[in-house]
Amino acid sequence: MPFECKRLQFPVRLAFAMTINRAQGQSLQQCGLDLENPCFSHGQLYVASSRVGKPSDLLVYAPDGKTKNIVYLLALG
Repeated sequence: MPFECKRLQFPVRLAFAMTINRAQGQSLQQCGLDLENPCFSHGQLYVASSRVGKPSDLLVYAPDGKTKNIVYLLALG
């Protein structure tokens, strides 16, 4: 042959994504949270981080090491 072919193969892993509301009530072996955009309402941060049994099975991506946990105050009547 007048030319040489090379093939580069990237490893692919099966992965799933779901919303926090969909994950409520689930038990997961491993969980990753993408906190790049502050999209949490009250209680969702807890639900998202409590889906795994051990803290070592939770992977959190937060660009500056911070995120906003938005809490709305209830009007006392």
